[in-house]
Amino acid sequence: MNIFEKFIHFFAGTMTTPINFGVWHLISIAFVISTTIFICCTFKNCSDKTFRRIILVFWIVMLVLEVYKQVLFSYELNGKVGVWDFRWEFFPFQLCSMPLYVLPFVAFLKEGKVRDSIMSFMATFAFFGGVAVMIYPGNVFVEYIGINIQTMVHHGLQVVLGVFIFIYNRKKFNHKYFLLGIIPFVAVLLIAIFSNLIMYRVLDEYFNMFYISPYFECHLPVLEVVQQKVPYFAFLLIYILGFVFVAYLMFIIMRGIYNLILFLWNKKNEQKN
Repeated sequence: MNIFEKFIHFFAGTMTTPINFGVWHLISIAFVISTTIFICCTFKNCSDKTFRRIILVFWIVMLVLEVYKQVLFSYELNGKVGVWDFRWEFFPFQLCSMPLYVLPFVAFLKEGKVRDSIMSFMATFAFFGGVAVMIYPGNVFVEYIGINIQTMVHHGLQVVLGVFIFIYNRKKFNHKYFLLGIIPFVAVLLIAIFSNLIMYRVLDEYFNMFYISPYFECHLPVLEVVQQKVPYFAFLLIYILGFVFVAYLMFIIMRGIYNLILFLWNKKNEQKN
């Protein structure tokens, strides 16, 4: 075992697999809520330069943890010999992996519709992906301590970023702004579709990006039942419309909460005056 493999082995510590709404899960939720409140209250009116730096820092954290995850799942100690075998089932191209690819555009792209569309996507579609896992982790918890930290930090930051991006763009986040977010969603979905078709013929193992492969079962709640009941193209259409609907729901909820807080704040100031 070389130095690098010893390093990986050191960070492969194990624990009892956490359960949904157990101590680990509840601490993670508390961390996400407190971080979201702190970031939004502290930087809601920050400059564009500061905003970009915050986005970049979060992206680096997520990227480093994702690299750690990929290396750990691809490495296995067989006796004293390290065996490397990349596991394509964990290839990072799911809805929850999208921040790894799109956040650099938010950090470095000039202001315009392209950047706005990505920020809208992050505040709705990607935000929902993070919320869904934080509320119901399902089978994301494993025996590795580092992976349990990674998955909660990653999905937790999706929630933090979704709310922060919405708050930062609150003055222009209207229905037209929401519609811009559908464009990157459709783009990455198309990449997933073609990747599933191509990699099925190249690989001899599980590869199901966005869980929409016609060759493997979808394991997402509700959609796994839909896939079994309808033809593939109908399933794909329901999948797309379903995610657009829940993303729109996230948009409505965030706008509603923000408007309620704004109303209560103005009411309080009026009473003081």
